[in-house]
Amino acid sequence: MSMFCPECSSILRPKSKGAKKILYCACGYTKDTEGESLVIKEEVEAVKEMEVVNEMALLPKIRTICSKCENNVAYFWTQQTRAADEPETRFFKCAKCSHTWREYS
Repeated sequence: MSMFCPECSSILRPKSKGAKKILYCACGYTKDTEGESLVIKEEVEAVKEMEVVNEMALLPKIRTICSKCENNVAYFWTQQTRAADEPETRFFKCAKCSHTWREYS
C-alpha cells in the first residue's frame, strides 16, 4: 500500500472520520483504508533535560578595580558597538557586585 499521495507525492496522514480511518493529504486527496491492514504507531521521544549554565562563568576574568565596590576581579567581553573601522568596546562585570561598565579603546 502506498503511503504517498498519487496527485502531489506528499505523505498521506491518518485521520478518523466517524468510525472509519482514512488517509488524507494537504492537497485534498483522501483514501479509504477499509479492508486494508493499516497499523498506525506514534512514538514520542523523551525530552532531554536542559542544564542552565551561568553565562558569566563562561567569560574570562581579568584583574581590574570595580568603581562601585572596589573588588579587583571582573568578567570581560568585547562587542562591536560602533562602525566596523573603529575598535571594539570592552565590557566589564564585577564578579562580586555585578556592576557593569565599559571601556572604549
